[in-house]
Amino acid sequence: MRPNDHETTRGTDADRDASGQTRTHAPVTDGGAALGGSGDAELKRGPLQRWVGRSIQNPERVYKAMFYTAAIFFLFTTLFPFYWLLMVALTPEGQLQDIVFTPNGFNPGAFVEVFEMLPFHWYMFNSFVIATASTALVLIVASLAGYAFGRLEFPGKTPMMLLVLVVSFFPPAAFFIPLNDLFNTPVTALEPIMSDGTLYNTPGAMVIPISAIFMPLSIFILTTFYAQIPDGLEDAARVEGTTRLGALFRVIIPLSAPGVATAGVLTFIAVYNEFFFSFLMTDGQPENWAPILEGILGYQGQYEILFNLMAAASIIGVLPVAIIVIVAQEKIVSGLTAGALKE
Repeated sequence: MRPNDHETTRGTDADRDASGQTRTHAPVTDGGAALGGSGDAELKRGPLQRWVGRSIQNPERVYKAMFYTAAIFFLFTTLFPFYWLLMVALTPEGQLQDIVFTPNGFNPGAFVEVFEMLPFHWYMFNSFVIATASTALVLIVASLAGYAFGRLEFPGKTPMMLLVLVVSFFPPAAFFIPLNDLFNTPVTALEPIMSDGTLYNTPGAMVIPISAIFMPLSIFILTTFYAQIPDGLEDAARVEGTTRLGALFRVIIPLSAPGVATAGVLTFIAVYNEFFFSFLMTDGQPENWAPILEGILGYQGQYEILFNLMAAASIIGVLPVAIIVIVAQEKIVSGLTAGALKE
């Protein structure tokens, strides 16, 4: 037999190995042609189609892409304004028109000058006191209302809850005229305390209307949380001799700490940043309980606006709120998420 014929036979016939068993060779396929065909099909698809195809095979790519997109959008929309405020605050006055992405110069003394030109610390103190008092009042009243709406059954419960929520739909300006007349009318009982017997230029003129405006949201949040507490826990406290009010403050509120923290922090931030009633119920002087926004606007004169000082004051003013959010962020997140579910 010729050598070529022997090689052909060896490649097509069955061979025997050393043990005498027969080994059959599988037919060889043209792998190059197959790979080339799939490669041509891949090239015909556009970049988006290829990305979608790979995403279907590996969904983790989609999750990562969505996460990074949301993170970049969040960082740009929230942190960039603070970055720009910092650039404006550090730029000396008169050179603000040349700012691009870095300060035109370096003037950290603006953060000290803020307190030298105006008693800005008093404005911050006023806002802090007003926000604290309003938050305490809102939490007390909202806790009582949330307990009634969330754990008691009484006639007209649903219409009253809707009425409370409707109050939050009205713009604050709708209440200004009657409240302005009310707080500027002398009251005989207040004359020994106030010089003119009115609530104008007092914390009461801001705490009362502001608390009423921000209370419906807190009532809604606390109603959802209080309704989730098992009745057995309250019944056990009642068996031990605790009243309903005692069970609320000793059992219900501690078990609803995330909801209470969420309502309190949201109320504090909203009142701390409130401007409408604070601007209209005071004359803008720090000794008359003018809020922090009045202090920031104090660097705006008739002929000159000190933008660098306004930016520095804004950064200083936001620090207390940022610290509160950082400390209570775990409670806020758990409160917002748990409050959306009803077990």
